[in-house]
Amino acid sequence: MNHQVSARRVFAPLVGAGAALSFALIAVPVAGAQPVAACPAPGASAVSVDAGAAVCAAESVGGAAAAAYGLGGSASADAGPASLSLAVAQNGGTAASSSEFLSGPAAIALGPGAVVTTLGVRPGLSIGIAGPGATVTVDGVAAPTCAGGFGFAGDFQTMQGCLSMR
Repeated sequence: MNHQVSARRVFAPLVGAGAALSFALIAVPVAGAQPVAACPAPGASAVSVDAGAAVCAAESVGGAAAAAYGLGGSASADAGPASLSLAVAQNGGTAASSSEFLSGPAAIALGPGAVVTTLGVRPGLSIGIAGPGATVTVDGVAAPTCAGGFGFAGDFQTMQGCLSMR
């Protein structure tokens, strides 16, 4: 009996669940207009915006790109050489993403108390998505962690992921 599981069989359901979770959380209407802070940082640049409840900061070096967007939340992104980094925080969430050579992490925090931290330390893509009250961490070395609420992570640096449904 063969008990080996291919990466496709492991990641396909996780990616599908993450996409469904993201759509469900983004589709939820938010009361009132939220302040928006946009911080795109292509190439060697740094930008930060503090718009009250919306805060963002992004920094990148030449040959890299970082982008952070606070939509009523706090987002920060930092990109090292030949990498991409994305952070999006909405409605009270906190998202932080940092990348090194040939990595592309994305952190998406949607809702009050949502906290996501993604680190790109090896070549590969990673994503962390947290709903209200959830904490998601991707460190690029160990298995991602998801706790405290609806959360999802997929990490192609370690070929592991997590899903939290509570």
